[in-house]
Amino acid sequence: MVFTPVLSRNWGDADSFTLEGYRRHRGYQALDKALGMPPDEIIALVKESGLRGRGGAGFPTGLKWGFIPQGTEGQAAKPHYLVVNADESEPGTCKDTPLMLANPHVLIEGVIIASYAIRAKHAFIYLRGEELHVLRRLQHAVAEAAAAGLLGELQIVVHAGAGAYICGEETALLDSLEGHRGQPRLRPPFPATHGLYASPTVVNNVESIASVPSILLGGAAWFSAMGTEKSKGYTLYSLSGHVKRPGQYEAPLGITLRELLDLSGGMREGHELKFWTPGGSSTPLLTAEHLDVPLDYEAVAAAGSMLGTKALQCFDETTCVVRCVLRWTQFYAHESCGKCTPCREGTYWMVQILTRLEAGTATEADLVTLLDTCDNIFGRAFCALADGAVSPIVSGVQLFRQEFMDHIAGGCPFDHRRSTVYADQLSGAGA
Repeated sequence: MVFTPVLSRNWGDADSFTLEGYRRHRGYQALDKALGMPPDEIIALVKESGLRGRGGAGFPTGLKWGFIPQGTEGQAAKPHYLVVNADESEPGTCKDTPLMLANPHVLIEGVIIASYAIRAKHAFIYLRGEELHVLRRLQHAVAEAAAAGLLGELQIVVHAGAGAYICGEETALLDSLEGHRGQPRLRPPFPATHGLYASPTVVNNVESIASVPSILLGGAAWFSAMGTEKSKGYTLYSLSGHVKRPGQYEAPLGITLRELLDLSGGMREGHELKFWTPGGSSTPLLTAEHLDVPLDYEAVAAAGSMLGTKALQCFDETTCVVRCVLRWTQFYAHESCGKCTPCREGTYWMVQILTRLEAGTATEADLVTLLDTCDNIFGRAFCALADGAVSPIVSGVQLFRQEFMDHIAGGCPFDHRRSTVYADQLSGAGA
């Protein structure tokens, strides 16, 4: 199986992050082409390509751009803004950070093109504040592009957030960017008309914007020829966990986990796949029965999960599902912004029950209460954080109910050391 990389084509170059290194691979040629086109023609091209948001929801990118009102009256007359959501925070999700580290100029070029298309004079890249190395690299790339005269009238601000997972939600991100506490806004109105500073705003994921230059160069037909009928193009899959060669794998949408595992050398020696997440820790779990499910938005949804950020966390039989789900739930409880009661209180109590289950002090009534709590949270919170917290719990119980019952009967039956990277150093670990 051979793929021709697009986003990751120059990652192996020592100077891939520089303007000179990027230009060796047709860098900024797409911008030259875009500036010779009417803005609406660019939006139509992106629509035709079938590019969908790569941040999790999969909303058509060109359609989102087309929602921005254009004109001289009302909201259309206000300044337009482009905001790139680089607040990558979900456990297991790690595609945007290496992209920005290795090839920041493909993002900058995409930002310039997208800003031109929606008639924006200001663009923001909202990054996790802890990622200082990425922040510096992006700032350097913006400075290089500005010095080369590539930005024109566009101002690009690389903004470092304070490390809140909730700011990955687009309206919480906008509140944070305005200097407020990052909490989701009530919608409608939507960001397309009342976004940053109550003005028309497009919020897109890093990979979504970084994919735009290749569409300008290759054309809509070239891009849509990859992928599946409704999930077009290429994407980055983040493979992690108990695999021999974890990392970023660029491939057309619709590839299967079985094929990706073949490319990565498979699961670690002597072990088998037990369960995995197709889109990060907020998506329902899948098992080895789903190895041949095409990894696109429709097929994964039909299998009962979500493609999300394409964070493929693979766990073998040494992993305790209860302990794994507990760790994820602790994360969501910690990251809940506290704005709404179902999420604020519900995630706390789910942690308490899962802690008792993992410790072997829970009862069957606790398991019933846990699922009842999940049912009362799902679809009733202000944003999708609570739904994401519930998904691995409910799917975990559905797929591995006996494992939960075993914890109730006699505590956790797993030696957690066997699931670690140093398991082969343990006497008799058999890893």
